Amino acid sequence: MKQVVPAPARTEQKAYYAEPTEAVLVALGSSENGLLSTEATRRLTEHGPNVLPRAAREGPLALLFRQIKSPLIYVLIAAAALAFALGKYTDGAVVLGVVVLNTLIGFIQEYRAGQEIEALSALVPELATVLRDGGKITVPAEELVPGDVVLLAAGDKAAADMRLLHVKNLAADEAPLTGESVPVRKHVEPAPKDAAVADRKSMVHGGTLITTGTGQAVVVATGAQTEIGKISSLLREATELETPLTRSLARVAQVLTVAIAIVAALLVAVALVRGYPFLEAILAGITLAVAAIPEGLPAIITISLAIGVRRMAARRAVVRKLPAVETLGQAGVVCTDKTGTLTRSEMTVSAIWTPSDAYELSGVGYEPKGELRRDGKPLGATPDDVRALLRAAALCNDARLVQREGGGFGITGDPTEAALVVAAQKLGMTGDALHEEAPRRDAIPFESEHKYMATLHASAAGEQEILMKGAPEVVLGRASRLAGGAELDRQVVLTHVEAMASRGMRVLAVASRKPEQPLVGLGEAEVACGLELLGLVGMIDPPRPEAIEAVKACQHAGITVKMITGDHPVTAKAIAIELGLIGPADEVVTGRELSAMSHADLAKAARTQNVFARVAPEHKLRLVEALQAARQVVAMTGDGVNDAPALKQANIGVAMGITGTAVAKQAADIVLTDDNFASIRAAVEEGRRVYDNLIKALAFVLPTNIGEALVLLIAVLFFPLEGGRPLLPMAPVQILWINLVATVTLSLPLAFEAKEPNLMERPPRRTDEPILGRFVLARTVVVALLMTAGAVGLFLMEYRDKLDAGLPPDFALREAQTMAVTTMVLFQVFYLLNCRSLHGSSLEIGLFSNPLVYVGIGALLLLQLGFVYLPFMHTLFDSAPLGASEWAKSTAAALVVLPVIGLEKWWQRRRSLRRTGRTPGGPSFRVFRPRLRPS
Repeated sequence: MKQVVPAPARTEQKAYYAEPTEAVLVALGSSENGLLSTEATRRLTEHGPNVLPRAAREGPLALLFRQIKSPLIYVLIAAAALAFALGKYTDGAVVLGVVVLNTLIGFIQEYRAGQEIEALSALVPELATVLRDGGKITVPAEELVPGDVVLLAAGDKAAADMRLLHVKNLAADEAPLTGESVPVRKHVEPAPKDAAVADRKSMVHGGTLITTGTGQAVVVATGAQTEIGKISSLLREATELETPLTRSLARVAQVLTVAIAIVAALLVAVALVRGYPFLEAILAGITLAVAAIPEGLPAIITISLAIGVRRMAARRAVVRKLPAVETLGQAGVVCTDKTGTLTRSEMTVSAIWTPSDAYELSGVGYEPKGELRRDGKPLGATPDDVRALLRAAALCNDARLVQREGGGFGITGDPTEAALVVAAQKLGMTGDALHEEAPRRDAIPFESEHKYMATLHASAAGEQEILMKGAPEVVLGRASRLAGGAELDRQVVLTHVEAMASRGMRVLAVASRKPEQPLVGLGEAEVACGLELLGLVGMIDPPRPEAIEAVKACQHAGITVKMITGDHPVTAKAIAIELGLIGPADEVVTGRELSAMSHADLAKAARTQNVFARVAPEHKLRLVEALQAARQVVAMTGDGVNDAPALKQANIGVAMGITGTAVAKQAADIVLTDDNFASIRAAVEEGRRVYDNLIKALAFVLPTNIGEALVLLIAVLFFPLEGGRPLLPMAPVQILWINLVATVTLSLPLAFEAKEPNLMERPPRRTDEPILGRFVLARTVVVALLMTAGAVGLFLMEYRDKLDAGLPPDFALREAQTMAVTTMVLFQVFYLLNCRSLHGSSLEIGLFSNPLVYVGIGALLLLQLGFVYLPFMHTLFDSAPLGASEWAKSTAAALVVLPVIGLEKWWQRRRSLRRTGRTPGGPSFRVFRPRLRPS
């Protein structure tokens, strides 16, 4: 049993990021030499350990109990108990077996797919280096207290929220917390008091990774008081919603339960009035309940969802909770993070400017493949000025491109620098070869204070060269001319910088100088002036090409895609335009604007706006809640800690499997193994197919149950008592044979049915749309009446014929009942062919697109032959052998369902075409009624 750490009461934190370092140290009662050990011990008692609150995880028993929380399951258990009480042990055992099977399938799937992950605590490293008693010591991270001074270095994971005191080239990867796509350069200057978390450059936050440089910082918040602690609190406040499928099935189960109870009670009363013995009247009521309850339905639903899970896994979406399979298919809004989901999370140089011209560089990510273009046309040879620019950018660089063992390429170093190395390699200049030709002799590393990097190189002939790259305004301030000697017009260059930046690009300027005298080292004086500007490079984390197509497919399917990111608004807008989420004239809503909105304004923004940038975790959560309040089924995707509360609150949470943090995966219902938005589109399609096939299974199963109940009603109301016993066309155990063996054997293949032709062309279902619409109910009644007429008619005919032939009543009854059961089974066989497509013929989805249908039919016919002819089956089910003429009569009666339902489908299609101008292709005609959805 794991210990549960309660969440301490939250206290309002000061804006330390906006205060000078001296004031922060005074406010915390600390100094640059850190705390005394005695004071640290006292504060640890006062503030508690530096750990995050954890909730007790769900145990196996709770997981098991969740599988049977359904009124339908409760009725089945009650029916089994009553059967045992009346001595009907076979009936009771069979019904109880259904419950056990259904429970085990659901339990095993959920246990395998999603044991709770202790993720938030894993974000805190085990050890931290601090200054105490005037010296440097290593302490467990959980013993950090406010006021501790911590030493930071590249590769460290921040153990708490800290205000920076000193930095040297310090950068932190904050993507899991803020969604920022590149490491953030840090400094010690105070940030504005209203700065969002992503803009607090004077802070490092718990759970973020130091990528470069070193620093010294004072702890300002630990445990639940950190930014990750706030997210932990939001995660506990978020509620896990019932899925539309579970709600619909619960309603169906409640209606069935009440209806069956009422009809069974009335049947018992009628039977007693007609002179039935008390126990026989009770047995008639139980038999009707057994007939009307779709015993196999829970297992069919669970197995259908499990099949959907397997199909989704093949399409790179791992499902943690079974109902999530169908819920994603009903999603009307997909809220998605940007970095890594819609984009590659790989910075890529896409624009180049030199004093002679502007160019585009194709290819995305770290794969060194691409070509140079000008005005959209490929260039046969690389211009010398472009080659000089990218050569300098790759030499003035600490990143490297590396070949991965499993194939593909990766990087070491800063992603921005890596993008420059990849760009050079695309044009045939590898980093290793360049460094061999011009080895580095000295360097001025990048510092956030001066915003540039400079290197000194010497060729084999001893010729020296100074190279610089950095912020355009800084490099321009040190350059005096353009490459080639032309005059430098800074305003013209800045115009090109602004044009690139407006496209969401990160822009760097590159310059060079050949020193007049040989240099021993490189210092500030050598790069202060006299540089030649080689040009500009613009880079961006580009959208995935497949994500562009997936967004279009979702929009075509009536699904609104909204980008909710912590990245910069300009970057977010540029990517959103390329993805087709918004147009150039549309605005991006920022987190600061959301904070200032009233509840009504935020609800309107959630409905009408598609791109939100610089948002905090609480903004994501509020946006999801606002969309749900507008009766939308919301899917939320994300990979960071900051996404976890919204992932949990959403109707369906989708986490990234590669870049996703453990806490995001814990909060989600589905995990994408390839971090690709295109997999969401595939999962939506699979979810819609699962729902369609569930409706087909319902439309197939329910007529049999209603037909059986009608057969019993007719028998109790109108058939005479024979020797003081009721004359029933089917015995209770025979009804169980039909409900379990026949129905399940035939309905399970429907879970493998091919998708309907227009699956991704119809809009999502409404949240209030019943799982059993009028169309399904009408067909259920029609087929049930046909089954009832066929079974009752042939039973009476066969029973009277055998009595007239002089057979004993018991034998005549058994043979007539066997014929009635066989007729019902054959009705199911032919009706199954109609159910492969609820609105069209099997030819439209392919006669042999699902060969398991024919496997199921063959298996059932073999089982039915055993039911009819095997002696031990006669003992178990009171069945009897049938002759060829009896089979012929049953087959002829069952064949009636084909033309009747074919005619009904034709009429429904004509009616729908007249009303909406479209032919139906989904489980309910109501989904084709046009309705407005927010764009």
